[in-house]
Amino acid sequence: MGIHRFFTSMNDLERIIRCPGKFKFEEHNVAAHSWKVSQYAMFFATIEENSGEVVNWKSLYEKTINHDFAEVFIGDIKTPVKHASPELKQMISHVEEKMMEKFILEEIPVEFQPVFFERMKEGKDATIEGRLLEFADKLDQFYESFAELKRGNTDPEFVYMYQEALTKLLKLPLKASVSYFRDVMLEDVKREKTALDVKAFTQKVLTAKTP
Repeated sequence: MGIHRFFTSMNDLERIIRCPGKFKFEEHNVAAHSWKVSQYAMFFATIEENSGEVVNWKSLYEKTINHDFAEVFIGDIKTPVKHASPELKQMISHVEEKMMEKFILEEIPVEFQPVFFERMKEGKDATIEGRLLEFADKLDQFYESFAELKRGNTDPEFVYMYQEALTKLLKLPLKASVSYFRDVMLEDVKREKTALDVKAFTQKVLTAKTP
């Protein structure tokens, strides 16, 4: 089918709902998630660049836009399941990698396959672009769970997702980004009027991070 198959698969990503099987006030799909992650990464890359870091913007955009394409094959796996054990997470990553490899070999024209293998590989690595991808990905989990808690969704999974995302965001080795998120954005979060006590959920994590 060639590149046509790759383009039509974009529609499939719009139909894959994140955190399936749970009641949500707001539904989010994988295609929208990838766009939001790119926006978050763009902002925080600017923060890092203003602090003296060198950012490869081409690499950053390729990593963020493509980071969840493999979900077109396996769907979205809920965070608590995906992170139940390191072994399970590794197995899921292996399946995604192999299915992505098969897709490229079967559907992408031969002359473009090398660049697609590079663009579609796991983007979360030790480069600043990889860390910004991880930061932006967790930030979208933070905001999606925040939106549910704000409106009064009492499912404990969203409390877990919120606090798990917040904890990981504060630990990532991006000093300027983490400082801005913690000192500026979280203050705005805590000032919001919410149906559930998001300020308390936030403070619990912040207190746990205090030496």
